[in-house]
Amino acid sequence: MSDPRTLTLADFPVHRPVTTRWSDNDMYGHLNNAVYYELFDSAINGWQAEHLTIDPMTDATQGVVAESSCAFYAEVAFPTPLVVGIRVVRLGTSSVTYQLGLFVDPDRSPAADAAIKALGRWVHVEIDAKSRRSTPIPAHLRELMQAAMTEA
Repeated sequence: MSDPRTLTLADFPVHRPVTTRWSDNDMYGHLNNAVYYELFDSAINGWQAEHLTIDPMTDATQGVVAESSCAFYAEVAFPTPLVVGIRVVRLGTSSVTYQLGLFVDPDRSPAADAAIKALGRWVHVEIDAKSRRSTPIPAHLRELMQAAMTEA
């Protein structure tokens, strides 16, 4: 991939508007770094829940985070309306790698700067809920993930 700072919201097939809170700002007046991870986690899980019936208490498998990272490119702060772009860059037998772009939401803030603010990397491994060992991604979940695949 060339410079990831050139990514735009159009490079991500899935868009999830996210909301921040006053308490998400840190003493420097911008979102605390940990909040980005919460936004990414909520975007992925909200997208899946919107399209699939998922119950982590009763499903035979669960997606758990095996790896995550974030590159920060520009500050954002509450109450700026944000959107997380989601794309699948690798889909294996039992794991999926997402890229997550954080942008100011152009639908809720039309005059906003369109540049990417942060780029996350998120690896989920599907595990058997009882044995806690990796297991193949179920077909219904794999189908949803394939709809968000792009080349990184």
